[in-house]
Amino acid sequence: MNYFLGVDIGTTSVKAIAFNERGDLIFRHATGYDMQHPAKNYSEQNAEEIFEAVVLSMNRVMDELHPMKPGLVSFSAMMHSVIAVNEKGNPITNCIIWADNRAAAIAKQIRETAEGEQFYHATGVPIHAMSPFCKLLWLREHEPEIFHSAYKFIGIKEYIFFKLFGRYIVDTAIASATGLLNIHSLDWDTPILDALELAETKLSQLVPVEYLLYYNDESNSQYFLNLPAGTPFVVGSSDGALANLGTGSVSDDSMSVTIGTSAAVRILSDRAITDKDMSIFCYHANGDQYIIGGASNNGAVVMQWLKESLLQTTESYEQLFDLAATVSIANDDLFFVPYILGERAPVWNSEAKGVFCGLTINHTKAHLVRAVIEGITYNLFSIGKLIMKTGTVKQIYAAGGFAESPLWLQLLADIFNCRVLVTGSLESSALGAVIVGVKALNIPVHIQPSIVAEYEPDLFNHKNYLRQFYKFERLYKLLKNEFVNTNPVPAPIPA
Repeated sequence: MNYFLGVDIGTTSVKAIAFNERGDLIFRHATGYDMQHPAKNYSEQNAEEIFEAVVLSMNRVMDELHPMKPGLVSFSAMMHSVIAVNEKGNPITNCIIWADNRAAAIAKQIRETAEGEQFYHATGVPIHAMSPFCKLLWLREHEPEIFHSAYKFIGIKEYIFFKLFGRYIVDTAIASATGLLNIHSLDWDTPILDALELAETKLSQLVPVEYLLYYNDESNSQYFLNLPAGTPFVVGSSDGALANLGTGSVSDDSMSVTIGTSAAVRILSDRAITDKDMSIFCYHANGDQYIIGGASNNGAVVMQWLKESLLQTTESYEQLFDLAATVSIANDDLFFVPYILGERAPVWNSEAKGVFCGLTINHTKAHLVRAVIEGITYNLFSIGKLIMKTGTVKQIYAAGGFAESPLWLQLLADIFNCRVLVTGSLESSALGAVIVGVKALNIPVHIQPSIVAEYEPDLFNHKNYLRQFYKFERLYKLLKNEFVNTNPVPAPIPA
C-alpha cells in the first residue's frame, strides 16, 4: 500500500509526515533550523538550510517506510517570506520571514494613508512589517542595489520548487499573503506593483493550489531524493488555510485556533471580507474560498522564552502546564501582555512589548506560567471577537502544540465560551496539504479528520475570565503609547 506525504515548511522546522488513506499518521520526521537576528528587528533564515531540511525529512520518512512509496507529495508553507535571488536562482539575501520588523516605520507611515487603506482592501493583507509588500519597500529604500539587481523576489516554497523543478511558481494562497495579489481578481495587483516600481516579471507565475508537477529523478539526482520518476508533486497552499482544512474547520460556523511558534485564529468563508479598521486579514485559500482571521507573532515562542530565558528551567513544557494547573483561574490579578515580538493582530503594532502586571511577593513560578498561558489566549480571544462579527461560530477546532494540553484546551473553551474540538492528528497543515493533493489527483478516497476530544465551556469560568480579559485589553491601551520608540532627551551641556 502506498501512502501520502505532506511536507510542512514551518518557522522552526520542516516536517515530512506520511498519512494513510484514512488520514491516520503513519510516520513523521522533523528537521529543525535556526532563526537569525543579525541586527535589531531582523528575523531571517538560510533558504538553503531549509531546502536541505526538506530533502532530509522526506528521505527519512521514505527510508523508514521502504519499500512503500509515496503516492503523492503535497506542500504546506509559512506565509510572508521574501528571498531575493539572482538569474541562477541563488539567494542574494537570506529568507526574510514573517517575524521580521525592519519595515515597521514604513508600514506605520503607509497604514495611515488613503493609499494604504486602498491597498489593504485590494489585497486583504493588513499594512504591517510582516507583509512582503512592506519588506520590498524597505529593500528599495535601504538596499537599492539588491532591490534593482534581483532577478526574482520569491518565498520559501517557491525556492524549494525552483530547486526541484527549475520553475518559479507560486500558489494563489501563498501569493495572497504577500500584499501584492488582488484577492478579487487573483492577479498581481498593478497599482501596487507600480507603487513599488516592481515589474511583474520579477515575481513567480501564479498557479492554483492543486497545481501538479512530476518529479524527474535524473535532472534532480543531485538532491538525492529517494523518489521514483513520475512521483506527483502538488504545490499546495499556505499553512493557515491548510490548518483549517486539516482540522475539519471548513465552514463559516466553525473557527480554527492554532498555536505553533506563532498563533492564529481563522475561519474559511465563501466570500472575501475586509474591515474598515484593517484589523483582520483575508487571504485566498482555494477555489472560491477565502481564509479570514488574524495572526499573532506571540504563540508558543512565548512559552519557549519563559522556559529558557526567564525561568531558565529544565522542566518540560508538560511539567510547566501541570504547574500552571495548580493556580486558580483568577490568578490573583496577575496579567501578562504577550507582545514580546511586537504584534500583528489585533493591535498591528510592531513596537508593542510584553508586560507582567500585578506582581506581588506571593507570586510563584506557577503564577508566571499561568499568566503567560492566559495572556496568549486572551490575545487570541481579542482576535476571535473580530472574526465572530462576520458570523455565528458554533465550535472551535484546536491545533498546534498547545492542543496536547488539557489545561489550555479547557481554558480556550472557557474564555471563548465555545465548544472546542480536537482532531486525531495535530499535524493539521500537513494533513490539509494531503487532502488538497488527493483532490488534485482525483484519488477516490475521502479523508475526514476524526474528533478525539471535546471540551465544553464552563459559563461560571467564562464570566470570571471575561472580567480578567477586559482588564487585559485596558492594560494594553493604557501602555501602548509607552512602547513607541523615541530618541532619548539629550543630557544638558555643562556650563
